[in-house]
Amino acid sequence: MQTPDQTPGFNLTRNNFGKLVLTLADGTSHEGVVPVRAFPISAADDGVGMMSTDGRELVWIPRLDGLPASTRELIETELAGREFMPEIRKILGVSTYATPSVWTVQTDRGRTDLVLRGEEDIRRLAGNTLLISDSHGIHYLIRDLLALDKPSRKILDRFL
Repeated sequence: MQTPDQTPGFNLTRNNFGKLVLTLADGTSHEGVVPVRAFPISAADDGVGMMSTDGRELVWIPRLDGLPASTRELIETELAGREFMPEIRKILGVSTYATPSVWTVQTDRGRTDLVLRGEEDIRRLAGNTLLISDSHGIHYLIRDLLALDKPSRKILDRFL
């Protein structure tokens, strides 16, 4: 495993247009690369692939903490811009217990309304983790169902 001050065998920079440019050890350069997490919820820092514009994996990074700080910061900034997944902290109310329904929720990014098209848009991931997709394709995360307050869990139980 690399220590944070070791060179990872590639160089990552940002060009004048804001795109990431990956230069491999052999000198080949790839513009517009995109970092993609292998396990964005369960192991966010483990396994990131640097993908070319045509979807090929150019570099596999086993752990982000094994990268130099400047490279890690570029990747984390890019991931933060691409990965928008608010975490639901509390369900404040629902318009109806039939679907589609409008949910008013408190997230880690503030209060919002989402439209749940059907019960199938609530997916159970590992353990007590849920992923809810709204009608606009935004994914909301409930990291631990049991950590929600009792009224929120009661609302969710009606849909699960």
